[in-house]
Amino acid sequence: MTYTPTDYNPYDFANRRHIGPTPDEMAQMLQAVGCDSLEQLIDQTIPADLRQPDPLTWPALSEGELLDRMRAVGAKNAVMTSLIGQGYYGTVTPPAILRNIFENPAWYTAYTPYQPEIAQGRLEALLNFQTMVSDLTGLPVANASLLDESTACAEAMVMAQRVAKSKATAFFVDENCHPQNIAVVQTRAAPLGIEVIVGAPEDCPADRVFAALFQYPGTYGDLRDFRPQIEALHANKALAILATDLLALTMIVEPGALGADIAVGSAQRFGVPMGYGGPHAAFISCRDAYKRSMPGRIVGVSVDARGNQAYRLSLQTREQHIRREKATSNVCTAQALLAVMASMYGVFHGPQGLRAIAERVHGLTERLYRALRAAGAQVVVKDFFDTITIEVGVGQAGILAAARAEGLNLRKIGTTHVGISLDETSDERVVMRVLRAFGIDGVPPHRGDLGFTDTFLRQSEYLTHPIFHMNRAETEMMRYMRRLSDRDLALDRAMIPLGSCTMKLNAAAEMIPLSWPEFSSLHPFCPPDQAQGYAEAIFDLKAKLCEITGYDDMSMQPNSGAQGEYAGLLTIQAYHRARGDTGRDICLIPMSAHGTNPASAQMCGMQVVVVKSAPNGDVDLDDFRAKAEQAGDRLAACMITYPSTHGVFEETVREVCKITHDHGGQVYIDGANLNAMVGLVKPGEIGGDVSHLNLHKTFAIPHGGGGPGMGPIGVKAHLAPFLPGHPQTGGAEGPVSGAPYGSASILLISWAYCLMMGGPGLTQATRVAILNANYIAARLRGAYDILFMGNKGRIAHECILDTRPFADVGVTVDDIAKRLIDNGFHAPTMSWPVSGTLMVEPTESETKVEIDRFITALLAIREEIRAVERGEITPEASPLRQAPHTVEDLIADWDRSYTREAGCFPPASFRGDKYWPPVGRVDNVFGDRNLVCTCPPVESYAQAAE
Repeated sequence: MTYTPTDYNPYDFANRRHIGPTPDEMAQMLQAVGCDSLEQLIDQTIPADLRQPDPLTWPALSEGELLDRMRAVGAKNAVMTSLIGQGYYGTVTPPAILRNIFENPAWYTAYTPYQPEIAQGRLEALLNFQTMVSDLTGLPVANASLLDESTACAEAMVMAQRVAKSKATAFFVDENCHPQNIAVVQTRAAPLGIEVIVGAPEDCPADRVFAALFQYPGTYGDLRDFRPQIEALHANKALAILATDLLALTMIVEPGALGADIAVGSAQRFGVPMGYGGPHAAFISCRDAYKRSMPGRIVGVSVDARGNQAYRLSLQTREQHIRREKATSNVCTAQALLAVMASMYGVFHGPQGLRAIAERVHGLTERLYRALRAAGAQVVVKDFFDTITIEVGVGQAGILAAARAEGLNLRKIGTTHVGISLDETSDERVVMRVLRAFGIDGVPPHRGDLGFTDTFLRQSEYLTHPIFHMNRAETEMMRYMRRLSDRDLALDRAMIPLGSCTMKLNAAAEMIPLSWPEFSSLHPFCPPDQAQGYAEAIFDLKAKLCEITGYDDMSMQPNSGAQGEYAGLLTIQAYHRARGDTGRDICLIPMSAHGTNPASAQMCGMQVVVVKSAPNGDVDLDDFRAKAEQAGDRLAACMITYPSTHGVFEETVREVCKITHDHGGQVYIDGANLNAMVGLVKPGEIGGDVSHLNLHKTFAIPHGGGGPGMGPIGVKAHLAPFLPGHPQTGGAEGPVSGAPYGSASILLISWAYCLMMGGPGLTQATRVAILNANYIAARLRGAYDILFMGNKGRIAHECILDTRPFADVGVTVDDIAKRLIDNGFHAPTMSWPVSGTLMVEPTESETKVEIDRFITALLAIREEIRAVERGEITPEASPLRQAPHTVEDLIADWDRSYTREAGCFPPASFRGDKYWPPVGRVDNVFGDRNLVCTCPPVESYAQAAE
């Protein structure tokens, strides 16, 4: 007998781990679709003239090989003790939070909580975040996070312009703000026609500005009493914004008590590693009068169908997909996972623990201050919290070098000053090393008094809600985090078939390196020679993304997809300006575009001209041509999504690009649907000039319950000189994010994904994504109408189910979405891009058995709709309208016209592992009318229980 070894490779990540269906299952699915092979399906889906001629060829690594590679690359980063400050600080992530939140797929694979019934856990955690921020800043309303401190400053500026009663058009920025904050504000202000005045706080021209931004404490450490400036601003109907520090606010007077209208900052130092720039959760809080103009997402308190308390995202009509071109913010990706970590840090430590940490940091800083002064150093701050600045003259280079020899990074300020910021990780040994760098031997003096006058000492209480006073034994904390995650439905439990959102596998091997100190501990402004590992990873990722997209260069700075759109349009504008085309201000955008598209164009000062859709969902070519001709030499750009938002490879895309180019415009191709293109079509080779890539979609970064995300932009060579710059690294254009490489640490996830998949694996993933979507369409055809198919009857990687006909008998798209929860599924994307429809995207990672379970659920729901159509039951009495069903429904008196079995255990639901939503259908209207955005008092929990 001849022995033949198997050709099965258990370490083949692409085909054995990332791609869901097995080869045998694919054959069955192809039979259902009506194709002989996967390649035949692709030929019927994608127009031949769009296919890329050359395959992606780099080889794949196994999981073990990847981790070895990441270890070797991480070793090229030098992990120093960072005392640079400037908005980024060393912090201690409590191991319980590291393991149970940051490294837990129950938290990091969740989606934005648009379906509140299956998101009560993360909504509670985000409400805790809002309460913590509101308490510490002394302002009554906070949102559930923004992208970073610098963009939060810019958001606050635009918000202030919207609500201030002053008619002035200028905005004042304190020269003591962090440099990256000033730069991002200037970037945002320019296209909006806002004049930015940078100067000393005492020179703020209150009568010439609609608002002013002050840093508190300042970037060089100074604590200033801004009450005189704030009073002057208010006298002129202008607003005051303070960029502040949450840890400092446990000791110093809160912004609300100083009279500030808006406060912004970063929650990074609340247990979130620096990660070479991110991701971190920024915050914004404001006076109650301005809450309906606040950007981003706000978690509020409402009630469910039984009157029980329930959380939800409030005021969702403010979001960009509804405001569209009237939006003034395109905050599409918040930083939910990082806000959850920061909120748990607050719960873990409580007000006493936070105050103790702050006192320890401040006490060490005060001891260092006195030791330096005693040795004759010229410390130039008087009142401070954790940062001091020393004038060192010509000795700057020597002191910085001596500090590096001690394993320390100090901040280089100009040519004659050095900055030192202590943090939670600092101890007496760090202080002694600092002193040695200054040529001072000995132990620092014992703790003295405060490093600031009593004027700055906080008098008010904070974090008084019982959640911040729970027993902080790790046992209790672990159980609290588990209880919250159990309330949620994330990708670790079930398929999340959201169209356009690409909820694919976030592999464990891709996630592991993020918590290694070699990657997590680097300051974004550390000397470049200490970040050679990051440089190698980012360079290689850029090269691979350029090969995938057909672009020539890539900026990794935008830290969300919406930021990528904004940065891409700014790049186009800078290109036009450089050519003298200053009059180009029109952007053509199809009706079906993502809501962030018109919002981004509006933020860039462009005039949005909407293009009609043809009956089949394609861009109406005649209308596009006419509007391009009408725009003429004012045409700056068009923004299209490819494949289209309707999930079809439009055959006219080259013509759309040609028309735009013929009129001197640039083509922006939204990369939201790149999961249908990788390895098959390159946007840069079909006419695109710039695209943003949603790394949190196509390239496997987890959605994290609503962030983090990354939106790097690829450009053709002629646009490369106009990519975003940064004050830390130079560059002609202004930055769009606080750090040079945005949320740099999560770029490692996408790099790892590309390395383990290899070029052929990425291409196969695209093919299977298209197969899975067409399989769903084929199985559901007849039960549901499938909207928008290509000329050969195929869809791309997502399909739109038309549920509008059911409205004739009173069944809504909401009813179907909530009934899917009873089956253990997150709903597909609702009412977008067509109102009253469901857009389904299974991704390549889903197995056939899970896809079949989803199909079973939808077919069973269709039968329940037929029962309504036949008049056997009213929509109000049907399980559709009563969904989702809770345990409380199950055990209560049952007076419904269908059985408990039918209501609570529909055909696709698991029996033993049934997911029970913690609340029934949430009342959205009640929540918006009774807006509560902080933790409700304990009494309300008791009232809800009654």
